[in-house]
Amino acid sequence: MSIFSRKTQPTIGGVKDPPLEEDSSCASSSPERSSVSLDPYASRYLSLSMERQVVCGYLKILIEQRDQARKELEAALFREKKNQTEIVQLRRERCSALALTLRRNDDGISSTPPAPLILGLQPVALVDHIARVDSTLLDHIPGDRGGSQQIAAKDLDQILSKINAHILPFDNEDPPSITIAGGSVANTIRGMVAGFGVSSGMITACGDDDQGHLFIHSMSFSGVNLSRLRIKNGSTGQCACLVDADGNRTMRPCLSSAVKLQADELNREDLRGAKWLVLRYAFINLEQIKTAIRIAKAEGVSISMDLASFEMVRDYRSHLIDLLKSGNIDLCFANEDEARELISGEPRVDPESALSFLVKHCEWAVVTLGSRGCIAMHRNEVVRVQAITDLHAVDATGAGDLFASGFLYGLVKGLPLEDCCKVGSCSGGSVVRSLGGEVKQQNWQWMYKQMQAKGLLLPHLKN
Repeated sequence: MSIFSRKTQPTIGGVKDPPLEEDSSCASSSPERSSVSLDPYASRYLSLSMERQVVCGYLKILIEQRDQARKELEAALFREKKNQTEIVQLRRERCSALALTLRRNDDGISSTPPAPLILGLQPVALVDHIARVDSTLLDHIPGDRGGSQQIAAKDLDQILSKINAHILPFDNEDPPSITIAGGSVANTIRGMVAGFGVSSGMITACGDDDQGHLFIHSMSFSGVNLSRLRIKNGSTGQCACLVDADGNRTMRPCLSSAVKLQADELNREDLRGAKWLVLRYAFINLEQIKTAIRIAKAEGVSISMDLASFEMVRDYRSHLIDLLKSGNIDLCFANEDEARELISGEPRVDPESALSFLVKHCEWAVVTLGSRGCIAMHRNEVVRVQAITDLHAVDATGAGDLFASGFLYGLVKGLPLEDCCKVGSCSGGSVVRSLGGEVKQQNWQWMYKQMQAKGLLLPHLKN
């Protein structure tokens, strides 16, 4: 019987094929005629099977390639995560090592270093982003122009992202924007060390990030004692310092997400052996300020306080008045705007009246008047000192901070009140000659020449 008989007829897809005629050539004994041809349905079935095998082969290859790519991606992500972890760890180790180095004495043995003569409390370490910009940007940022007002992180990011489009170039070789360690207290303390050779240190906290490392490097490079600095997990504070064409600065600090030195972290060891503690009034740091003052007074340390900004005085005046009336503030600095806000409810609102109010509660009081110089009072002594002319001022950032550096230098050297003001005028003038709150070396030299011309005591600086 033929293999294509009806009994053994194959089915494709469950459907029987029609009967086939038996090919007489199949019975031939000739070898050339011995091959059998499949019917069209069987051929199609065989062709589809072969195509399916090919497609399945391709799919298998694609699946293998996909799995391999997935493994490679996972490995790359793991390496990246590991690298990021190592970078963070390395950054922490570098910050910790640098802070530890600053705690070591000359013998290389970790110990409590000799107390600096001047200490500055700045609960949040700051990095300043300083740029000379046109008025268009200043008109579109939150807050009043010329003051200092805290902003959220998103607002800081927006300001920093727009700076390059609003840059005003300098006529000289100075860059139109810089990033340095900042903050009012940090500027004063850095000036004490770098310009006057007075041993000074910071009580502060910074994050274990790039900004924190920049703060540590910048301050330690200037010779500031950082043995009282705390390094914490998190972000370091930042501030946008915008300078207009006339040299007036507008400050927008962002402290909301920054690590901070808490009041309960302060102890007597932080202040033991110092002569002066430098503070900046800020309501958000009121607990730290009060705690530091209490400890300082127990250690016999005098207190110098700056009024920060007219917004701070205006918004939190009652707390400031209470602080002054406590009798614990020995020296107080205010600019003209802050002085007016301080006595805003009094019959007379002028710098002289503010000075008289301050000296009722402080042993020394100073009101700076910008281009008109300053007035100061110590008990019953009142002096007025004119500002230095022909300054070529480009940026007022840090002018008050560096005035405080010079004035404090005069106090620790026992200079008369008028000379203290004159030194402050020289140091305040030195910083406005370039961008930012850090005085350049050539401007320190300018200051020394000014001091020498006025017959003032020059500092003895270590080489």
